[in-house]
Amino acid sequence: MTNYDDIDFSPIQALADGEVVTHSPVRDIRLPSGKVLALITLDNGRDHNRPNTLGPATLTELGRTLDGLAERAAQGEIHAVGITGKQYILAAGADLSDISRVGSKDNARLIAQLGHKVLGKLSELGVPSFAFVNGLALGGGLEIALNSTYRTVDASAAAIALPEVFLGIIPGWGGAYLLPNLIGIENALEVVISNPLKQNRMLKPAQAFDYGIVDAIFPAAAFLEDSLRWADGVLGGAKVERKNEPGKIERAVKWPVAIKMARGMLESKIGTVPRSPYVALELLEKAKSGTKAEGFAREDEALAELVTGDQFAASMYAFDLVQKRAKRPVGAPDKELAKKVTKVGIIGAGLMASQFALLFVRKLQVPVLITDLDQARVDKGVAYIHEEIGKLEAKGRLDGDAANRLRSLVTGTTDKSLYADCDFVIEAVFEEVGVKQAVFGEIEAIVAEDAILATNTSSLSVEEIGSKLRHPERLVGFHFFNPVAVMPLIEIVKTPQTADAALSTAFVVAKGLGKNAVLTADAPGFVVNRLLAKVMGEAARAVYEGTPVEDVEKAFAPLGLPMGPFQLIDLVGWKVAAHVQDTMVRAFPDRFYANENFHALAELSDVVEKDKGGRVTGFTKSAEKVLKGHVGKNPASADAILRRVQDGLAQEIKIMLDEGVVPEVEDIDLCLILGAGWPFIDGGASPYLDREGASERVFGATFHSPVIKGIAS
Repeated sequence: MTNYDDIDFSPIQALADGEVVTHSPVRDIRLPSGKVLALITLDNGRDHNRPNTLGPATLTELGRTLDGLAERAAQGEIHAVGITGKQYILAAGADLSDISRVGSKDNARLIAQLGHKVLGKLSELGVPSFAFVNGLALGGGLEIALNSTYRTVDASAAAIALPEVFLGIIPGWGGAYLLPNLIGIENALEVVISNPLKQNRMLKPAQAFDYGIVDAIFPAAAFLEDSLRWADGVLGGAKVERKNEPGKIERAVKWPVAIKMARGMLESKIGTVPRSPYVALELLEKAKSGTKAEGFAREDEALAELVTGDQFAASMYAFDLVQKRAKRPVGAPDKELAKKVTKVGIIGAGLMASQFALLFVRKLQVPVLITDLDQARVDKGVAYIHEEIGKLEAKGRLDGDAANRLRSLVTGTTDKSLYADCDFVIEAVFEEVGVKQAVFGEIEAIVAEDAILATNTSSLSVEEIGSKLRHPERLVGFHFFNPVAVMPLIEIVKTPQTADAALSTAFVVAKGLGKNAVLTADAPGFVVNRLLAKVMGEAARAVYEGTPVEDVEKAFAPLGLPMGPFQLIDLVGWKVAAHVQDTMVRAFPDRFYANENFHALAELSDVVEKDKGGRVTGFTKSAEKVLKGHVGKNPASADAILRRVQDGLAQEIKIMLDEGVVPEVEDIDLCLILGAGWPFIDGGASPYLDREGASERVFGATFHSPVIKGIAS
């Protein structure tokens, strides 16, 4: 057992330099019963835009505060301790900038041990402790609550989560031991592993209450007063029911089964490259027995190991891109130049166009017009939009009035004259230059001269699409990713003619839609599709050489992508993939691969077989017939396939940077993370390619200096 009182924490006190300290002032509150509760209010002195965080200086001060309260409790001066946060925020966990510069594995272990030492005091005060979760509680913030005896939550709190696995680490201040012993193994697996892997999904307060993470939930208006009254009742003997707390049968029977099923799910969904989900799984498995001290000691070692590894270093790079660079798009003109958008026009009424319409009307709440070649297609598009609004209403995400208002804002017609008062018109028609030129030519004659035109092309030249316009300066590329409602990226494409006003409007609209925008030059495939075409092309090359499709999928596993290349092709559609490959081969025939037989495969209704997890296991019999005679007899090894794709990506990214497709390599990584689901644990493509040696092999240098890798490397 670790005796945290005997540990010298001075080596990590240097990390406190520049720390925004979250202070822990205390005030005594006399409860209605006459008992005294000492209330700690965590507060870093900043507004809600700078959440409370838990760095070494913060933890040290909190530890002293808790020691003082333990002495007062021993003397009978107080009957309970409460801990809450400044307005809207309990705490957003550890200060990640501190953790990322620990310098050694020993220091990383000290960070874990200091957290355990201090937060562990909340259950050792000699009197009950109450966490009043008044707002955001992430990571260490939630672990403050878990280490307390009882917990309440504000019904309006922004989010509650243990997101560590998303960042390549584990809940290291008690969460991996305390949570499963509070809410049961199945619920804990959801919170600790499944949610972080689902684009870092977080819990709403009602969900946290249903799981049993908190004991009571109160409205925001009188949250603290209600929590104090409830705490007084508990001190007076009121029983707290915890229906999800695991018993002997769950520990003996359900626990090992749940762990086994979770392991199988992870192997099926994410492969075995990411380390943190499996380390978290092991900690959760061992939490079913043994003491809290043993659980904390396991977390100390696990966190020290992961914090010093490559995957955490890459995750911190990716986290910084998403949290900072994505919010300040490089190259975006002054937002004051943007045209105010009061009505949106969407050319087309198919599935993609209908998804656009739903997003625009929900987020911008302005009139949205959709048109198509005939009324039947239009009616189908409008019906889809109304149906999706109805689903949101049924889930309680919209009330009846809001849903009806959104429905009334959507208009569908074949009368294109109604585009006349649209400020922003985007097309979602067939991916062919001539078709797009024709529809824009028709619309330009109708809309005002300062209306912005946008194309959702995935790989065609935006400049060529606009070459027949009278005002090509008003045209921008506005490339969404599928599914439209979920994927956070929009590539905004600038041609040599694009005016700043059009570009500014595009960035402002993207932000209004809740998306992150990255500026890219008008180059084939822009960023994401250009690099995915390289991945898909190398996969196709290996198959046509004679490599079984399941072997190709396995060869790509070390990339850590959310799905294999043929699973990705099947998702985007074989016809779309064939079109993108053709576009890239026409532009760069010496660097991209396409095969005419690909189009024959694309005509089939089903091309690949999949297992229950969605992983591709082979071609269908009809696909094998189409492939017959077109496949060689020289299968490539997994190492050869992986090396080809690594070197191909390194070459293409270097060329894109040399050509100025984006300003810096960080923008390419940001696009891949947000638009292709490239994992945080890789940091996007460039840190991974540096670590794997592909950058050195291809151009004799690295994208990053120093290379982004863990301390242990």
